[in-house]
Amino acid sequence: VETDKATIEWEAQEEGYLAKILKGAGSKDIAVGTPVAVLVEEAGSVSAFKNFTGEGAPAATAAPAAAPAAPAPTAAAPAKPSGASFPPHQVLNMPSLSPTMSQGNILEWKKKVGDSVAPGDVYCEVETDKATISWESQEDGFVAQILLQGGSKDVPIGTPAIVLVEDKATLDAFKSFTAADAGAKPAAAAAPAAPTPAPAAAPKPAAAPAAPAAAPRPAAAPAAPGERVKASPYAKKLAAEAGVSLSGIAGTGPEGRVVAADVQQAVASGKAAPAGAAAAAPAATPGAAYVDIPHTQIRRITAQRLLESKTTVPHYYLSMEVAVDSMLAYREDANAARAKEAKISVNDFVVKAAALALKKVPGVNASWHGDFIRQYSGVDISVAVQTPIGLLTPIVKDAHTKRLSDISADVKTLAKKAKEGKLSPAEFMGGTFTISNLGMYGVKQFCAIINPPQAAILAVGGTDKKVVPTKEGGYKEVTTMIVTLSCDHRVVDGAMGAEWLQAFKGYIESPVTMFI
Repeated sequence: VETDKATIEWEAQEEGYLAKILKGAGSKDIAVGTPVAVLVEEAGSVSAFKNFTGEGAPAATAAPAAAPAAPAPTAAAPAKPSGASFPPHQVLNMPSLSPTMSQGNILEWKKKVGDSVAPGDVYCEVETDKATISWESQEDGFVAQILLQGGSKDVPIGTPAIVLVEDKATLDAFKSFTAADAGAKPAAAAAPAAPTPAPAAAPKPAAAPAAPAAAPRPAAAPAAPGERVKASPYAKKLAAEAGVSLSGIAGTGPEGRVVAADVQQAVASGKAAPAGAAAAAPAATPGAAYVDIPHTQIRRITAQRLLESKTTVPHYYLSMEVAVDSMLAYREDANAARAKEAKISVNDFVVKAAALALKKVPGVNASWHGDFIRQYSGVDISVAVQTPIGLLTPIVKDAHTKRLSDISADVKTLAKKAKEGKLSPAEFMGGTFTISNLGMYGVKQFCAIINPPQAAILAVGGTDKKVVPTKEGGYKEVTTMIVTLSCDHRVVDGAMGAEWLQAFKGYIESPVTMFI
């Protein structure tokens, strides 16, 4: 969709089937709120809309699709209030600031009511599932109202957040503006045509003469406790992510069905009941002192994905002991030559060796998809970093092409940004292989959980000295470390995993081969 500022993708907020497109590609100057497409839940219903033109369609038919704004700062459509209660304005909804974000926390507003904004100004800081990101303005105007306070948590994308106006003189008119006003339907001027009775052959949901275009669908009474709640799949997803119960939300969809806009409205208004309210926090052991630590966005999403990985990905594990004396000697010489520069770590060697092994055994540098296995030509290594708010995996891109000093600089920079919550989405989204190193904590060996959609992760333990027999019949002391490769058996067969470990071992035990 080409807006007044940019070309933006309009993403689906509901599951279903596209029954009819009412506005063809190339249509121009379409008013906000104009019906443009029809969705149905059942594939068998599509044929009934073959001759559907949209004439006389109730405004509520288009409302569920139009209510959630596209998840991007620039995609928040102007929301005209009903009647003439408020001067012209624009409501901006909670944006999707990373590809995997479904909700976020507002940490701090950088603007206040009455402030002017220009493209590039920061509205607020938003904590996503991966990092803290600035929400930047794409518009000129003035802040007329802030609908979500600083500190608001688990706000679904698409929730009304801030109101902008172009005319500063109209600011006073928005003192009483609330989230409910932000959810009002477009004015009647945006309707495509005057309402007409639904034809007899018209398909559902037009079971009665159409109401005027500006009239919203009346909300059904909330479901009684224990009663089954009718809700769209996306509404269920939003409710689960926000931790609220659907049973207390009045539905405005067909036959009282709860749609995404209903959930977003309930969350924004603070009237949604917590999910499982009857089963509150588990009782503590009598007499035991405790502290309940709220989940951060990062920890919650990490928990969800690790659980999904462990329960849906067929893991298996291969361990190998690797001699590291040559690598340690090479590292000592390299650091001596870099007296005034940052030191190269053992982990930098591990990243380089893993990247080269992935080029040598490319089948491990892959990911599983429903109908195919995707094998990557480049090697982007995700490095697990522990931060105060949870585990992050910033990416060393094209690690197979970089020098050790470049890898070392990248890892240090990315780790610092991760701990400060300043990673950009491009710095943590993607990756073709992950390394988790607990050796510095004295851990000898462990098994890591695969980071989907990647096919493998390498767990690196600490070094240890041991005595081994020599070819001459004597004994010598060597330094070794144990590495464990966790593999997705759908992508990496056992022999392939073993071949990769052999390649990795070769590079570590003879580090000069990394640079030939």
